[in-house]
Amino acid sequence: MSTPASAPATDRSEPAGAAARARGLTKAYGSGETAVLALDSVDVDIARGCFTAVMGPSGSGKSTMMHLLAGLDTVSAGQVWLGDTEITGLKDRELTQLRRDRIGFMFQSFNLIPTLNALENITLPMDIAGQRPDRDWLEHVIDTLGLRDRLKHLPAQLSGGQQQRVACARALASRPELIFADEPTGNLDSRAGLEVLGFLRDAVDKLEQTVVMVTHDPGAAAHADLVLFLADGRIVDEMPRPTPEAVLERLKRFDVIHAQPPRDGADSTTDES
Repeated sequence: MSTPASAPATDRSEPAGAAARARGLTKAYGSGETAVLALDSVDVDIARGCFTAVMGPSGSGKSTMMHLLAGLDTVSAGQVWLGDTEITGLKDRELTQLRRDRIGFMFQSFNLIPTLNALENITLPMDIAGQRPDRDWLEHVIDTLGLRDRLKHLPAQLSGGQQQRVACARALASRPELIFADEPTGNLDSRAGLEVLGFLRDAVDKLEQTVVMVTHDPGAAAHADLVLFLADGRIVDEMPRPTPEAVLERLKRFDVIHAQPPRDGADSTTDES
Protein backbone atom coordinates (compact mmCIF):
# COMPACT_ATOMS: atom_id res chain seq x y z
CA MET A 1 0.00 0.00 0.00
CA SER A 2 1.33 3.43 -0.93
CA THR A 3 0.91 6.23 1.57
CA PRO A 4 1.19 10.02 1.08
CA ALA A 5 3.77 11.83 3.19
CA SER A 6 1.52 14.45 4.65
CA ALA A 7 0.80 15.25 8.29
CA PRO A 8 -1.93 15.52 9.28
CA ALA A 9 -3.51 13.23 6.69
CA THR A 10 -5.40 15.00 3.93
CA ASP A 11 -7.55 14.00 0.99
CA ARG A 12 -5.15 12.38 -1.48
CA SER A 13 -6.95 14.02 -4.40
CA GLU A 14 -6.05 17.44 -2.99
CA PRO A 15 -2.24 17.57 -2.52
CA ALA A 16 -2.27 21.23 -1.49
CA GLY A 17 0.97 22.26 0.10
CA ALA A 18 2.95 19.42 -1.47
CA ALA A 19 6.53 20.38 -2.31
CA ALA A 20 6.74 17.25 -4.45
CA ARG A 21 4.39 14.40 -5.31
CA ALA A 22 4.27 11.27 -7.40
CA ARG A 23 1.54 9.02 -8.73
CA GLY A 24 2.09 5.46 -9.88
CA LEU A 25 5.85 5.92 -9.53
CA THR A 26 7.52 2.83 -10.98
CA LYS A 27 11.16 2.01 -11.75
CA ALA A 28 12.39 -1.24 -13.27
CA TYR A 29 15.96 -2.14 -14.13
CA GLY A 30 16.64 -4.66 -16.88
CA SER A 31 14.02 -6.54 -18.85
CA GLY A 32 12.43 -9.94 -19.15
CA GLU A 33 13.17 -12.55 -16.51
CA THR A 34 16.15 -10.59 -15.21
CA ALA A 35 14.15 -7.39 -14.62
CA VAL A 36 14.29 -5.91 -11.11
CA LEU A 37 11.34 -3.81 -9.93
CA ALA A 38 12.90 -1.18 -7.66
CA LEU A 39 9.69 0.85 -7.16
CA ASP A 40 6.18 -0.53 -7.62
CA SER A 41 3.42 2.04 -8.39
CA VAL A 42 4.17 4.37 -5.46
CA ASP A 43 1.92 7.31 -4.62
CA VAL A 44 3.56 9.86 -2.34
CA ASP A 45 3.13 13.51 -1.30
CA ILE A 46 6.03 15.38 0.32
CA ALA A 47 4.51 18.06 2.57
CA ARG A 48 5.93 21.54 2.17
CA GLY A 49 7.78 22.93 5.17
CA CYS A 50 8.26 19.52 6.77
CA PHE A 51 11.16 17.16 7.45
CA THR A 52 10.44 13.71 5.98
CA ALA A 53 12.70 10.70 6.56
CA VAL A 54 12.64 7.64 4.29
CA MET A 55 13.67 4.27 5.72
CA GLY A 56 13.59 0.60 4.83
CA PRO A 57 15.73 -2.51 4.36
CA SER A 58 18.58 -2.52 1.88
CA GLY A 59 17.14 -2.73 -1.61
CA SER A 60 13.71 -1.46 -0.56
CA GLY A 61 13.79 1.39 -3.08
CA LYS A 62 14.35 4.37 -0.79
CA SER A 63 17.28 5.91 -2.71
CA THR A 64 15.58 5.11 -6.02
CA MET A 65 12.49 7.02 -4.89
CA MET A 66 14.59 10.00 -3.88
CA HIS A 67 16.44 10.02 -7.22
CA LEU A 68 13.18 9.89 -9.18
CA LEU A 69 11.56 12.66 -7.12
CA ALA A 70 14.67 14.79 -7.66
CA GLY A 71 14.80 14.17 -11.40
CA LEU A 72 18.17 12.41 -11.12
CA ASP A 73 16.81 9.28 -12.81
CA THR A 74 14.03 8.57 -15.29
CA VAL A 75 10.81 6.77 -14.37
CA SER A 76 9.65 3.55 -16.01
CA ALA A 77 6.03 4.61 -15.41
CA GLY A 78 4.12 7.20 -13.42
CA GLN A 79 4.35 10.95 -12.94
CA VAL A 80 6.37 13.27 -10.68
CA TRP A 81 5.67 16.91 -9.85
CA LEU A 82 7.89 19.48 -8.16
CA GLY A 83 5.33 21.93 -6.86
CA ASP A 84 2.99 22.46 -9.81
CA THR A 85 5.61 21.47 -12.39
CA GLU A 86 5.47 17.95 -13.81
CA ILE A 87 9.09 16.89 -14.29
CA THR A 88 8.51 13.53 -15.96
CA GLY A 89 9.10 14.00 -19.65
CA LEU A 90 11.25 17.11 -19.30
CA LYS A 91 14.32 17.24 -21.53
CA ASP A 92 17.78 16.88 -19.98
CA ARG A 93 18.51 20.59 -20.25
CA GLU A 94 15.20 21.51 -18.60
CA LEU A 95 15.81 18.99 -15.81
CA THR A 96 19.31 20.34 -15.21
CA GLN A 97 17.98 23.88 -14.86
CA LEU A 98 15.16 22.75 -12.58
CA ARG A 99 17.54 20.87 -10.27
CA ARG A 100 19.92 23.82 -10.19
CA ASP A 101 17.26 26.42 -9.45
CA ARG A 102 14.75 24.58 -7.27
CA ILE A 103 16.43 21.61 -5.54
CA GLY A 104 19.29 21.31 -3.06
CA PHE A 105 21.29 18.14 -2.53
CA MET A 106 23.29 16.66 0.34
CA PHE A 107 25.08 13.33 0.02
CA GLN A 108 27.07 11.01 2.25
CA SER A 109 30.20 12.18 0.43
CA PHE A 110 30.50 15.92 0.91
CA ASN A 111 31.51 16.62 -2.74
CA LEU A 112 33.45 19.75 -1.84
CA ILE A 113 36.06 21.16 -4.23
CA PRO A 114 39.39 20.88 -2.36
CA THR A 115 40.94 24.01 -3.92
CA LEU A 116 38.00 26.25 -2.98
CA ASN A 117 37.40 27.65 0.47
CA ALA A 118 34.15 27.09 2.37
CA LEU A 119 32.42 30.23 1.08
CA GLU A 120 33.42 29.48 -2.51
CA ASN A 121 32.09 25.93 -2.16
CA ILE A 122 28.81 27.26 -0.77
CA THR A 123 28.22 29.65 -3.67
CA LEU A 124 29.71 27.42 -6.40
CA PRO A 125 26.39 26.21 -7.95
CA MET A 126 25.15 29.79 -8.24
CA ASP A 127 28.50 30.95 -9.61
CA ILE A 128 28.34 28.27 -12.31
CA ALA A 129 24.79 29.35 -13.17
CA GLY A 130 25.85 33.00 -13.34
CA GLN A 131 23.52 33.92 -10.49
CA ARG A 132 24.13 36.28 -7.62
CA PRO A 133 23.22 34.93 -4.19
CA ASP A 134 20.70 36.74 -2.04
CA ARG A 135 23.21 38.26 0.36
CA ASP A 136 20.84 38.54 3.34
CA TRP A 137 19.70 34.92 2.93
CA LEU A 138 23.28 33.69 2.50
CA GLU A 139 24.38 35.47 5.66
CA HIS A 140 21.40 33.99 7.52
CA VAL A 141 22.29 30.45 6.38
CA ILE A 142 25.96 30.90 7.32
CA ASP A 143 25.08 32.10 10.80
CA THR A 144 22.42 29.43 11.33
CA LEU A 145 24.96 26.73 10.46
CA GLY A 146 27.72 28.30 12.59
CA LEU A 147 30.18 28.72 9.72
CA ARG A 148 31.06 32.40 10.14
CA ASP A 149 34.62 31.71 11.33
CA ARG A 150 35.28 28.93 8.78
CA LEU A 151 34.48 30.65 5.51
CA LYS A 152 38.11 31.10 4.41
CA HIS A 153 39.16 27.55 5.31
CA LEU A 154 39.79 24.90 2.66
CA PRO A 155 37.97 21.57 3.06
CA ALA A 156 41.16 19.87 4.27
CA GLN A 157 41.26 22.37 7.14
CA LEU A 158 37.74 21.45 8.28
CA SER A 159 36.48 18.54 10.35
CA GLY A 160 34.03 16.07 8.83
CA GLY A 161 31.14 17.74 10.59
CA GLN A 162 32.23 21.17 9.39
CA GLN A 163 32.54 19.89 5.82
CA GLN A 164 29.01 18.50 5.95
CA ARG A 165 27.80 21.83 7.33
CA VAL A 166 29.37 23.51 4.29
CA ALA A 167 27.56 20.99 2.08
CA CYS A 168 24.34 21.80 3.93
CA ALA A 169 24.89 25.53 3.43
CA ARG A 170 25.53 24.91 -0.28
CA ALA A 171 22.22 23.05 -0.52
CA LEU A 172 20.43 25.92 1.25
CA ALA A 173 22.19 28.86 -0.37
CA SER A 174 19.90 29.20 -3.38
CA ARG A 175 16.81 28.85 -1.15
CA PRO A 176 15.51 25.79 -3.00
CA GLU A 177 11.96 24.48 -2.80
CA LEU A 178 13.17 21.08 -1.66
CA ILE A 179 16.36 19.59 -0.16
CA PHE A 180 17.21 15.93 -0.65
CA ALA A 181 19.70 14.42 1.80
CA ASP A 182 20.98 10.89 1.10
CA GLU A 183 22.56 9.41 4.27
CA PRO A 184 24.02 12.83 5.20
CA THR A 185 25.49 11.54 8.48
CA GLY A 186 26.88 8.30 7.08
CA ASN A 187 30.53 9.43 7.12
CA LEU A 188 30.35 11.31 10.42
CA ASP A 189 30.96 10.38 14.04
CA SER A 190 27.96 10.50 16.36
CA ARG A 191 28.62 14.03 17.64
CA ALA A 192 29.12 15.54 14.18
CA GLY A 193 26.12 13.61 12.91
CA LEU A 194 23.89 15.06 15.62
CA GLU A 195 25.10 18.55 14.72
CA VAL A 196 24.20 18.10 11.06
CA LEU A 197 20.79 16.65 11.93
CA GLY A 198 20.20 19.64 14.18
CA PHE A 199 21.05 21.97 11.30
CA LEU A 200 18.63 20.16 8.98
CA ARG A 201 15.97 20.46 11.68
CA ASP A 202 16.74 24.19 11.93
CA ALA A 203 16.51 24.49 8.14
CA VAL A 204 12.88 23.39 8.43
CA ASP A 205 11.97 25.22 11.65
CA LYS A 206 13.91 28.46 11.22
CA LEU A 207 14.50 28.73 7.46
CA GLU A 208 11.14 27.25 6.37
CA GLN A 209 12.75 24.69 4.06
CA THR A 210 11.44 21.26 3.05
CA VAL A 211 13.79 18.33 3.64
CA VAL A 212 13.63 14.70 2.50
CA MET A 213 16.30 12.47 4.06
CA VAL A 214 17.11 8.86 3.26
CA THR A 215 18.64 7.16 6.29
CA HIS A 216 19.13 3.77 7.94
CA ASP A 217 19.62 5.29 11.42
CA PRO A 218 16.57 5.36 13.77
CA GLY A 219 18.16 8.17 15.76
CA ALA A 220 18.53 10.29 12.62
CA ALA A 221 14.97 9.53 11.52
CA ALA A 222 13.68 10.71 14.90
CA HIS A 223 14.65 14.28 13.95
CA ALA A 224 12.01 14.22 11.21
CA ASP A 225 8.33 15.16 11.37
CA LEU A 226 7.35 12.00 9.50
CA VAL A 227 9.02 8.70 8.60
CA LEU A 228 8.03 6.74 5.50
CA PHE A 229 8.88 3.03 5.49
CA LEU A 230 9.57 1.23 2.23
CA ALA A 231 9.72 -2.50 1.57
CA ASP A 232 9.97 -4.30 -1.75
CA GLY A 233 9.54 -1.08 -3.69
CA ARG A 234 6.37 0.08 -1.95
CA ILE A 235 5.50 2.44 0.91
CA VAL A 236 4.12 0.14 3.58
CA ASP A 237 3.85 2.38 6.62
CA GLU A 238 4.37 5.89 7.96
CA MET A 239 5.10 7.27 11.42
CA PRO A 240 4.41 10.87 12.44
CA ARG A 241 6.34 12.32 15.40
CA PRO A 242 8.85 9.46 15.45
CA THR A 243 11.07 8.44 18.36
CA PRO A 244 14.24 6.34 18.00
CA GLU A 245 12.64 3.49 19.95
CA ALA A 246 9.46 3.43 17.86
CA VAL A 247 11.41 3.56 14.58
CA LEU A 248 13.72 0.75 15.70
CA GLU A 249 10.75 -1.40 16.71
CA ARG A 250 9.15 -0.85 13.30
CA LEU A 251 12.38 -1.82 11.53
CA LYS A 252 12.59 -5.01 13.59
CA ARG A 253 9.24 -6.03 12.13
CA PHE A 254 10.80 -5.88 8.67
CA ASP A 255 13.52 -8.28 9.83
CA VAL A 256 10.94 -10.74 11.20
CA ILE A 257 8.80 -10.60 8.08
CA HIS A 258 11.68 -11.15 5.68
CA ALA A 259 13.09 -13.97 7.81
CA GLN A 260 9.88 -15.99 7.52
CA PRO A 261 9.73 -18.51 4.66
CA PRO A 262 6.70 -18.15 2.37
CA ARG A 263 3.79 -20.52 2.84
CA ASP A 264 3.05 -23.02 0.09
CA GLY A 265 1.45 -21.19 -2.78
CA ALA A 266 2.07 -17.79 -1.14
CA ASP A 267 4.17 -15.02 -2.56
CA SER A 268 7.43 -14.38 -0.70
CA THR A 269 6.81 -10.63 -0.55
CA THR A 270 4.91 -9.44 2.50
CA ASP A 271 3.35 -5.97 2.57
CA GLU A 272 1.93 -4.27 5.66
CA SER A 273 0.12 -1.04 6.15
